[in-house]
Amino acid sequence: MKTVPKGLVVADVQPGSIAEEMEIVPGDRILAVNEQELKDIIDFQYLTADEEFTLLVEKEEGEVWELEIERDLDEELGLEVQAVSAEGLKLCKNNCLFCFVAQMPEGMRASLYDKDDDYRLSLTQGSFITLSNLSDTEFDRILHMHLSPLYISVHAWSPEERVRLMKNPKAGDLAIQFAKLAAAGITIHAQIVLVPGYNDGRVLEETVSELAKLYPAVQSIAVVPVGLTRYRQGLPDLRGFTKEESQHILEQGERWQAEYFQATGRRLVYFSDEFYAQAGFDFPGVEVYDDFPQLENGVGMASKFLAEVEDKLRLLPQAIPERTVHILTGTSATPFFQRILHRFDEYTGLNLNLHTLENRFFGTSVTVAGLLTAQDIAEQLPDLNGEIFLIPSVMLKSDEDIFLDNQSVTWLAEKVHGVPLIVENHGAAFIEAVTGLVLEGETIE
Repeated sequence: MKTVPKGLVVADVQPGSIAEEMEIVPGDRILAVNEQELKDIIDFQYLTADEEFTLLVEKEEGEVWELEIERDLDEELGLEVQAVSAEGLKLCKNNCLFCFVAQMPEGMRASLYDKDDDYRLSLTQGSFITLSNLSDTEFDRILHMHLSPLYISVHAWSPEERVRLMKNPKAGDLAIQFAKLAAAGITIHAQIVLVPGYNDGRVLEETVSELAKLYPAVQSIAVVPVGLTRYRQGLPDLRGFTKEESQHILEQGERWQAEYFQATGRRLVYFSDEFYAQAGFDFPGVEVYDDFPQLENGVGMASKFLAEVEDKLRLLPQAIPERTVHILTGTSATPFFQRILHRFDEYTGLNLNLHTLENRFFGTSVTVAGLLTAQDIAEQLPDLNGEIFLIPSVMLKSDEDIFLDNQSVTWLAEKVHGVPLIVENHGAAFIEAVTGLVLEGETIE
């Protein structure tokens, strides 16, 4: 029988931190805190929350250290661990009709094939979970330790409809689970992946209504359209939303937002940027998204980005040093970037080129920039002759310069003969990348 290694392996140590001072290094293993063995990252975070505690650390060469830690409550320990637990991630037990992982071809980035459904990642990284793979002990742990907030994929409130979508009998337990989470004071951010003919219309109305009744436990409800690739052989025959259907959904959404804002002071239900692009609607003002509770879910990114650009453009000098820059985007965001680049027309010295790229790899029905591959970019960009091109960070794995198709930024740069700049998804970073200037508070350097 295979022995599961104990504790959590250190992945990184922040310079100048307590962990560095205590000579903890990557590769060391945290075995216990206050003599309590660690099952996972939740135990680690929970047990190291005090001002004083004892770490039991196994060095790579096998020596075990006992370290007494004293710190201020606002002072970080300064280390990251490699995984949420020694046993690995909890995996998904659903077989959703719309599962994006099931639509992946071979040869992609390895992490894209991970069908995790881990409540610990929901707490620590904001990953969406379904609650359908939890044991009673694990669910009780969530309640007892008050693990909050949680990001939960709902899709449908009706037990029958949710089971139909997710192909898992335990998916029908959602209403009972949500009632217990709400009673325990746990904050919930809910997601609905909307599929035409399955959970739209009456089903969507019921789902939004029932979730809204659980406010303030339910703090946000995000509605996002189903994503479909061309790799659906042997999978259910699904389709995306038409322009008219998207418009109807958003119009209904505006009525819900007005109702919930009057009742709670929050609009509560929000729609992904992709819905506005599909409908041909302008992105709403930033006030519609309240405190942007689901920004990483593609909800409000465009509005926030535009507001940031508008705010920072006033800092630019009228004349900017000569600079040619190529900007890459997917088909759905083209009107948005045309609008943004138009705002740079009054500044001399800039030659900005927008490139709308089709997603030929996954299929042209996939229109967002974050799912473009290096291969598609290389095939559609002209020879850049050493000029700068911007790569949105959403196209890359967060800790590596690798695209979805496992090709690197260096590979792409060589293919198109360009100079790549990776750009974070906020307005100031975009302006700096476009102009080559550095925004520093209220001045330009």
